[in-house]
Parts: sequence; structure tokens; C-alpha cells
Amino acid sequence: MEVPSDPSVVRDARSVAARLNQECLCITLDRDALSQALEREVGDRDFHTTFIRTRPHLFSNAAVFISERDAWDGARAIEAATRLLGYKRAAMSWASEVAQPGFGPLGVFMGYDFHLAAAGPKLIEVNSNAGGAFLNALLAKAQRACCAEIEATPGGVKADDFDGAVLRMFQHEWLLQQRTGAPKLIAIVDDRPDEQYLYPEFLLAQRFFQRHGIDATIADGRQLHYEHGKLLTERRPVDLVYNRLVDFAFDHPEHQALRGAYLDGAVVVTPNPHVHALCADKRNLGLLSASA
Repeated sequence: MEVPSDPSVVRDARSVAARLNQECLCITLDRDALSQALEREVGDRDFHTTFIRTRPHLFSNAAVFISERDAWDGARAIEAATRLLGYKRAAMSWASEVAQPGFGPLGVFMGYDFHLAAAGPKLIEVNSNAGGAFLNALLAKAQRACCAEIEATPGGVKADDFDGAVLRMFQHEWLLQQRTGAPKLIAIVDDRPDEQYLYPEFLLAQRFFQRHGIDATIADGRQLHYEHGKLLTERRPVDLVYNRLVDFAFDHPEHQALRGAYLDGAVVVTPNPHVHALCADKRNLGLLSASA
């Protein structure tokens, strides 16, 4: 989508967003609709009671508005910077050994955190392990608007477009590592996944892949095995890891199976140590904030 570059248009868009944040309470969360959507998506009538009601701060009741220009400009600038040879050399100079090779994947669900200032967005951090996408897709379907002007606001990705966009993103990661066809088994990996605050999202992700014909499992990163050139979970070979670990370089002893499989190219991992080192290492903030 083309984003306007006229400064007056940018100022007007920011002004509208600021005014809506101060004055508009017209988009609220229909929690009954959310409960029904979640239960329908997972196929479990107790899903909301078990996993959402026990996490009262998982969803906000009200919307926050941001101009389309602010939403896109910062992310595009970061992605452009990380493609520069000088930036890559500097970022990789302090990266761990496991992060040095790049196998192709760019990282799914990259997160860019900004403080919205009067002069424009100010970078706080880049998050290669961002969560919430599957939950927010359902949230969008459960959102209720009381004014047609807001509900009809153009420019955003519609909730109904989510499935296709996510499928293409994971397929692109798969192909970037010179794979063909589609992965047979995707493992959603974290340590003690059923104890994580975002465990409901893991269940939604698993159901999402299964609904689209790809087998998926939620796996504990400590329970993986690497044998005969295959990464295994419960004796089943994993083709792609949707990585939710915060051990970004796979340094911990309990993640050595994943580390070995990753370095051998035996499994596609996204996001992976190379992506984190290039984009999300906190030391890179100085590079991204430096004047040209």
C-alpha cells in the first residue's frame, strides 16, 4: 500500500490518531463474541474459561489508534538498515558463533516497538520473538465498533486476510531455506509451553496449521532429540520449528539438540539465532539510532 509522503498529510494523520486516542471510546471489546470465536477456533467450549478468563489482562477493552504512516515507516527503515553491508558487518561482529550462518529465513512475526512522539515514532526495541498475532486475529473479529467511520477505516489488514498472510509467511520461510513442497510437521517450541502466559496462542497456532492441512505439535524445547540427521519430538521428525524460546542463541545445555539440528540445516527454524543477532540484539540499537 502506498503511504503518503506529503508532510502535511502525515501531520494530519497523526493529529487524527491523537484526537481519537484522547476522545474516542467507540471501539470496545465484545467479550462474549471473543469467547465464542476462541471456542469455535479451537473446538473446545471450555477454552475461554480455562485459558482466557484466567488471564484478565491478555486483551485490552479499548483500542489505541496510530496513523498508517507511523505504523509502517519505522519498520521499513529498520528492515532497510539491516540489509546494508556496513550494518551487517557491525551487528555480526558481536554475534555468537551459532548466529553467524544465515540459512535464508527472515523471521516470522517480527515485532517493532516504538514510542510515539510528536516528531514521529522513536525506536524502543526490535523483538524477533513477538507473540500475540493469533490472539489478535481473533480479537479483531470480536471487536465491536459503534461508529461506521471507524469500522470502515481503510488501510489495515482485515481479520479475514490473516490466514492467507500467515500461511504465505511460513511458506516463504520454508522456501528461503531451499526446501520444496510444504513442511509435514511444524513444532511450536518453548520451554514448559503449557506454563507460558501465551500458551493459549500456541494452541491457536497449532489449530491454525492443522486446519490448513499441516500437522503441528506444541513441543518443549528441553524434550527435543537430534538423531540420524533428524530433529525429533516424541519420536516424530520435525520439518519446521516455530521458535518461541528466549534462549536466542541456543546456548543452554537443554537446547543442544535444537542447536545441532539448526547448524546442520536439518530443520528450518524461524525466527532463528541469525535473525535475532541481525535485528533484535539490544546492542544493535546504537547502530539503528546512529546518524548517517
